[in-house]
Amino acid sequence: MIFSKIEGQGKPFLIVHGFLGMSDNWKTLGAQFAENGYEVHLLDMRNHGRSFHTDAFNYNLMVNDVQEYCKFKNLEEIVLLGHSMGGKIAMQFACQFPNLVSKLIIADIGPKFYAPHHQSILEGLNAVDFSLKPSRSDVDAILLKHITDFGTRQFLLKNLHWVEQGQLGFRFNLKSLTKNIEEIGKELPAGLTFEKETLFLRGAQSNYIEDQDFETINILFPKNEIVTISNAGHWLHAENPKDFYNAVMNFLQ
Repeated sequence: MIFSKIEGQGKPFLIVHGFLGMSDNWKTLGAQFAENGYEVHLLDMRNHGRSFHTDAFNYNLMVNDVQEYCKFKNLEEIVLLGHSMGGKIAMQFACQFPNLVSKLIIADIGPKFYAPHHQSILEGLNAVDFSLKPSRSDVDAILLKHITDFGTRQFLLKNLHWVEQGQLGFRFNLKSLTKNIEEIGKELPAGLTFEKETLFLRGAQSNYIEDQDFETINILFPKNEIVTISNAGHWLHAENPKDFYNAVMNFLQ
């Protein structure tokens, strides 16, 4: 079963991270939601964080992983929040298991197809040779040749951990994620809809949810609300956590 960190008591609130992310990315916001009467479950999806590694990797499998998790934990009437890849998982899960979801929150992703755009990130990650026992700063220097954005590198470096003394490694399963990269941009399967309340949050400086996407969102998620978070790009929950938190709480209350 997938790994999770659970905090607080009350109504179950599941948070699904994005591609190359992990539950730790949501630690601060998760604690804030937990203070408001929610039992917050921060999930690590397969091939990410502390969850199991598999060669197979796609949205159908990850939706099933979340369903098995809910079944094991006896979770119903959940609040479900997903960012980016996690948002795609959350959308499909809510459509397939609407009886398990009370409210849906999607952070900076739409149901449409997205062309592959992680090539330079994957090139940088695959350029790291851990057999040479690089330090954290060595890894950063290698990534810098491929990824100029400081914030993106810091996000990726959070995945470094000590495999054993003197030996760093990435928590995510880079081999599987590289092999299956085409899966990440796939659109929501045809014929799915979710009839309950849904909040779409988009970063003002992000192009992941554009105005022309509203029509499709309205068809698939008829009870939707779309809120733009100012001073934020794709990592809106990290770039403007205050407005992100307030938008989520306004929606839930």
